[in-house]
Amino acid sequence: MKKLKIVVLVLVLGAGTLIYINYPKLNLISGYAAKNMASGVFLAQRNADSITDHDHDMDLINLAETKVDESQKRAVASVKGLMERTAVFKEGLGAVLTNAEYQAHAFEAVPQRAFAKDTLPFPFGHQGVEDTVFASVDYPKLQRAMDEAFARPDVQKTRTALVVYKNHIIAEKYAPGFGPETPVLGWSMTKSVLATLYGILQYQGALDLQERPFGSTQDTDSLKGKITFDHLLRMQSGLAWEEDYFKISDVTQMLFLASDMSIAQRNNPVIAPPTEVWNYSSGTSNLLSGLLRERFENHQDYLNFPYEALIDKIGMHSMVMETDLVGNFVGSSYAWANTRDWAKFGLLYLHGGLWNGERLFAEDWVDYIATTTAHSNGTYGAHFWLNAEGKYPDVPKDLFSANGFQGQYVFVIPSKELVVVRTGLAEDPDFDVNAFLAGVVAALP
Repeated sequence: MKKLKIVVLVLVLGAGTLIYINYPKLNLISGYAAKNMASGVFLAQRNADSITDHDHDMDLINLAETKVDESQKRAVASVKGLMERTAVFKEGLGAVLTNAEYQAHAFEAVPQRAFAKDTLPFPFGHQGVEDTVFASVDYPKLQRAMDEAFARPDVQKTRTALVVYKNHIIAEKYAPGFGPETPVLGWSMTKSVLATLYGILQYQGALDLQERPFGSTQDTDSLKGKITFDHLLRMQSGLAWEEDYFKISDVTQMLFLASDMSIAQRNNPVIAPPTEVWNYSSGTSNLLSGLLRERFENHQDYLNFPYEALIDKIGMHSMVMETDLVGNFVGSSYAWANTRDWAKFGLLYLHGGLWNGERLFAEDWVDYIATTTAHSNGTYGAHFWLNAEGKYPDVPKDLFSANGFQGQYVFVIPSKELVVVRTGLAEDPDFDVNAFLAGVVAALP
């Protein structure tokens, strides 16, 4: 009994020490847990216990205790009763973390959606999947690649995988608890969705990428006054930003403390002339979301635009782009969609902006986003990732992709007429992207 008491005491002291050391981070820990739980339960319709056991099973986040209030559509999290945070859910907008500035009325306007009825199969409609067999595809080899992606669930943590070849789904697999209708958080894949909205505006003649968004408020001879939309899309504005998710940094304060996420990057100083440095920044994406809002006469038009011009236009009806407390889309991180709808996004790019006969953005927009940005070591274009320098050595170099935290991917390989989607809770090296893609590509002609 005495030994048991000693063990218990050691465990209690250990937990207490861990909380004390990380006390400044508790607001972020409970904020992450509350927000992720509210979105997972009310938007993705997932089980709260599963989210706790799997999604929140990571360092520090596993310290949080989260409760769900079904009647109020909210989740409340804290760390041993400390730093309690609340996230509320609104149909059409997703979940948002509240704070002292939260006003319920500011969270009421919702996007106007258009869920068109159709009679077509995937990808241009919702009437099932065509059972197409390509004589040139090695299906056993393809199945082995898919099976390998799920072979070590405790390590790879793959949840969904889908392969589209010449507009047809030729392989699709889901982990238990997930299926074709389950929305998955894209995390930074959202950045690529946001960039596409700028491509659409450019095609409509409503935007010039060489415009200087700070020109009206900054001296055009200053470094900030020289920043263009092109610089922002390429993450080479020169604005200071710290993208570190394991400490109190620019990005964690923005996502889990800020009411208006569009101003965090805007208010930072310029540390280098545009184009001289490349610095991956979620703050830049949310700045672009705020700048996008300024191009519309009212908030409702801004909320409608992504759905009217892109999301519902190509039938991604499961997608929801969540907003911050003041109604800006969180363009850095918070778009949800099921795996087939993420594949549609990739197919839009595979087809050069043409969707079932209708052009959404210029064909050369694909060349723009897939052109290497200076100082990115050949890995980044304009809010898309690249394989130009062979990061994935056994995969064609024309690959470009939307990537997200914990291994969310939409891969587009034009030379193979291929789109591959993979979602999960682990990335390289636990999930070997090169091996998975190489296995898929090897099954094709």
